[in-house]
Amino acid sequence: MNKGKVKFFNEEKGFGFIKDESTGQEYFVHVSGLVNEIRENDEVTYDLKEGKKGLNAVNVQLV
Repeated sequence: MNKGKVKFFNEEKGFGFIKDESTGQEYFVHVSGLVNEIRENDEVTYDLKEGKKGLNAVNVQLV
């Protein structure tokens, strides 16, 4: 599991980005990859899965 912080999340459109705590890398997250609701600046854990345009955050849940 990776750990990071929600940088941006648009509830209406159902997507956003998570910034990894250790690498600073940003990953796309879609509402379908959420375990529970997230908001900007929430600390989360997540897994990575290859998507159409690179790695996506999945199994995202609040810490």
